[in-house]
Amino acid sequence: MTERTYPISPRPDDDPRFTFGLTIDVAEVLEKHGYPPVKAGLDIVDLRQALFGFLYAKEETS
Repeated sequence: MTERTYPISPRPDDDPRFTFGLTIDVAEVLEKHGYPPVKAGLDIVDLRQALFGFLYAKEETS
């Protein structure tokens, strides 16, 4: 079994790659694969949160 790449750890303070455009691009890919279009504001927010959770490790608490 290979070592995981995601989530990214430590979580960066700022990642210029994580943009609104990234969320819209992922929404478009989902639609191209037959899923309903992501158009409602709350759906976009939820998709962005899901991407954030996949990409970045939870912050370490001390």
